[in-house]
Amino acid sequence: MTTPQSRRAVIVSGARTPFVRAFGDYTHLDSIALGDQAVRGLLDRVPAVADRIEAIVWGGVILPAGAPNIAREIALDLGLGHGVEGHTVTRACASGLQAVTTAAAAIERGEYDVMIAGGSDSVSNAAVNLPQKLVQAAAPLALGKPSPRAYLDAAIGLAPFTGLLPSRPRIEERTTGEVMGESAEKMARIHGVTREAQDAFAARSHARAAAAIASGRFDREVVPVTTPDGKTVTRDGLVRENTDVEKLAGLKPAFERDGTVTAGNASPLTDGAAAVLIMSEEKARELGLTPLAAIRSWSYVSVDPADEVLIGPAISMPRALDKAGLKLEDVDLIDIHEAFAAQTLSVLDALASPEWAADRLGRDTPVGEVDIEKLNVHGGSVSIGHPFGATGARMVTTMANELALTGKDTALLGICAAGGHGASVLLERVSS
Repeated sequence: MTTPQSRRAVIVSGARTPFVRAFGDYTHLDSIALGDQAVRGLLDRVPAVADRIEAIVWGGVILPAGAPNIAREIALDLGLGHGVEGHTVTRACASGLQAVTTAAAAIERGEYDVMIAGGSDSVSNAAVNLPQKLVQAAAPLALGKPSPRAYLDAAIGLAPFTGLLPSRPRIEERTTGEVMGESAEKMARIHGVTREAQDAFAARSHARAAAAIASGRFDREVVPVTTPDGKTVTRDGLVRENTDVEKLAGLKPAFERDGTVTAGNASPLTDGAAAVLIMSEEKARELGLTPLAAIRSWSYVSVDPADEVLIGPAISMPRALDKAGLKLEDVDLIDIHEAFAAQTLSVLDALASPEWAADRLGRDTPVGEVDIEKLNVHGGSVSIGHPFGATGARMVTTMANELALTGKDTALLGICAAGGHGASVLLERVSS
């Protein structure tokens, strides 16, 4: 967290690719290529810093096996200079935010003046893991000089010849085996979140995102992407301006026969990337650049995955507020990652709950009710999409732009993540 004695890290600009459904337009662009596109678009918008980037921090979840340090690959691909170091961080769905706060901390400590942080993921290019039985039998053939005897040994090692086909990938907790959608269903039951409330939330997310696109609000952050087959993608591909509660009500539950979570009130599998230009405030002023926002505080927490694996923001958000010396009612904008409508509404319920405040936060009073007019003002992951490693950087970009455009003072972000993580950051507008 920023202290009076430290330098202040500021957001100068942000850019992201349009977010599109997995196995769609970006099928032949992996997470490195998508990161290249976002960073190139960012530097095109602020050309004065193209030769001043000192380091990149990048977030990712589905890391490419052959080149997992995406940050360094982006620097090399874009010819930013061999001295531009890079490292990649992973904190599940909070990876993009982790990259941003890691860069901010390095700038506050005086390690660098100009950095890029962001994240990307390509579900379309996720590796399909082979069964360990097959890997262990075939590895000697791939890594050595196989002889006829080696082939025979491999065949013997595979017997009996069962369990050799790849299994369907599942987004589940390793420690509990619980699929994320099942976690959202559990949260809905605990917090009394109805199907109707989830569908209404999802419809509002789509309406607000569609309005942001139509008004040109997202033009400040979205950069066009030209795919290998020559198609140019200029806008988010998942937002449905004609979605309404009636249409959403017709969808079947996705995870439980009598459940409430559907494909319509959950975030879809998405490909995309987002990048943020972070600088010391002094360097930004020196270069004649106007910061959009400053990073005032942040908080990362974890909870028991066997309890409510996605409830973390209900702890990280009040902690970020405490570090900034603010209360919930002091904040102008609130942006919560919409992994599922059920999860977001459960976080809101916890923040308003006296029991939650007493049992989980050690407080005499609840954190407070969130004004829906302040919440996710331009939609969220349910409508825009959720490339796992990119969402945090997207949220920072959107909220930094919103503070600069509206003159509002503060924005509080909250993200849930696998493993029981909660991640939050408090942004504040920078006076000119």
